[in-house]
Amino acid sequence: MSYDAEVVSTHHVTPRVKQFRLRVPGHEFDFEPGQHTTVQFEFDGEGQVGEAEPGDTVVRPYTATNTPDGEQITLAIKVYDDGLASAYMHQRRVGDRVTLGEFEGNLAVEDLDEDVAFVSTGTGITPMVAMLKQYLEEGSGHVQFLYGEKDEESVIYRETLEQLASEHENLDYTLVLSDSDYEWTGRVGHVQEHLDDVFDAVDDRDFYVCGVPQMVVETTDELADLGAPDDRVHTEGWEDGAVEEEE
Repeated sequence: MSYDAEVVSTHHVTPRVKQFRLRVPGHEFDFEPGQHTTVQFEFDGEGQVGEAEPGDTVVRPYTATNTPDGEQITLAIKVYDDGLASAYMHQRRVGDRVTLGEFEGNLAVEDLDEDVAFVSTGTGITPMVAMLKQYLEEGSGHVQFLYGEKDEESVIYRETLEQLASEHENLDYTLVLSDSDYEWTGRVGHVQEHLDDVFDAVDDRDFYVCGVPQMVVETTDELADLGAPDDRVHTEGWEDGAVEEEE
């Protein structure tokens, strides 16, 4: 099933990431925070890349960054130079229509009574933001939010995360930059390199990991080496195959 959504508002979260608020009148979105919908459209041939041909239907997954909120969802989408769907979405304006698919996916908070850690990089932060909001509303434990980006300009939802951290004593927010300048005084490198010193222990909470496949695989491997039980580390589950294909 698909849904005809109206673009209600747009704004830039970073220079390359735009947030879209979409509304389907009369429809109440029902999904688990962390799940994704799809954007679907017919490719017109402009900016053709890869195997897409004019007339092909393009379907791309995007995760809602809000918790279920009636008729509306928000998507944060980064535009890529060779991205068909991201270019299509960044051309949408208020009042335009966008076709959305059903929500699906396996990434969701398993237990709201357990301490949790959300570990992400890049646009992998989008499901984590929704899951974080849900946990802060309904959860009862401690949250460590560990996020990696290239530089400060590229940090997605920085103000939102800093505000949530200031409002919730049970939330610790850690930002790691891989390409920082001399003014940055925080953590430097990749998020998976900081797990050992951010966490006193890794066997006492559930971990949720999302980002590029290589980061996800390296993070899960590092958590295993540090002693995290396999059943307490949650990802989408397809990353190993993607890394093998790249190699």
